[in-house]
Amino acid sequence: MARLVARTNFASVWLMNERTDTSAAAETVPVRAADGARFELLCVPPAGEPRHVLLWLPAMGVSARQYLPLAQALAHDGVAVALHEWRGIGSSDRRAGWRGNWGYRQLLGDDLPAALAAVRARWPQARIWLGGHSLGGQLGALLAALHPQAFAGLVLVASGAPYWRRFRRGWLVGLAYVLAPLLACARGHLPGRRIGFGGNEARGVIADWARSGRTGRYAARGMAPDLESRLAALDLPILALRLRDDWLGPAASLDWLLGKMPRSAREVAVLGPDALDGAAADHFRWMKAPAPVAARIAAWITRGPLPLDRRGR
Repeated sequence: MARLVARTNFASVWLMNERTDTSAAAETVPVRAADGARFELLCVPPAGEPRHVLLWLPAMGVSARQYLPLAQALAHDGVAVALHEWRGIGSSDRRAGWRGNWGYRQLLGDDLPAALAAVRARWPQARIWLGGHSLGGQLGALLAALHPQAFAGLVLVASGAPYWRRFRRGWLVGLAYVLAPLLACARGHLPGRRIGFGGNEARGVIADWARSGRTGRYAARGMAPDLESRLAALDLPILALRLRDDWLGPAASLDWLLGKMPRSAREVAVLGPDALDGAAADHFRWMKAPAPVAARIAAWITRGPLPLDRRGR
């Protein structure tokens, strides 16, 4: 367990200490959710009027600003990007604690629909694609399942379902899904910055996340729709990029997530250092030099899905 925390802590410390390049222009778009929560989208437009825009959902505990290099690389390739900010992180006016609690219901039902509306208002003529990193990819899949007509396709990077049985030494991962909600309830929030996993996360988010990790099924407390049946009915093209040395997103985890969407055509690629200009192919380090990942995403978006006989269904 100590080894698990230590390895995760290294990634979290790197993200907190890494200086983000903000040299390229990024527009700040204020957003107000249905329940009054406020946050900002960081929008990076390409030169000229874009035909495609990617709404990007960060990993747990990672601020939108950390993905500016990815957004700038995508904009260079002609794709506009809107970087979402999770409730409780960065520009959000909420913070997790005894007086601040929320779960997947607020993220999926309040914040993300508001972000989608802001993207539509900013680029009304563009096709909207949805993408995410790690937990952002999971919640992206759930959002697409809830609003399948809103998006042209789904991009997953270093993502997969958190089901404990799909990991090496899964019993350690499963133990974390028991301990994390207990710690969050005892402290009023999960002190991710101190323990080295995620950010300071709300009790409800940790409860919903840990439940999916224990059971292998998605549910959001307080949400009426059956998320599993919605995923099963989803029919959107999916691009899934897995990092070769990513112990947080192994092949079995990605397969479990993709298996929930059997009607969706998918293309899956495994990226090693040779495909990342020598960068380490793990859960976070690709973000330091994201141009190769951006190029693959932009190529997939701009050319459209592969013909049926070439899809990885």
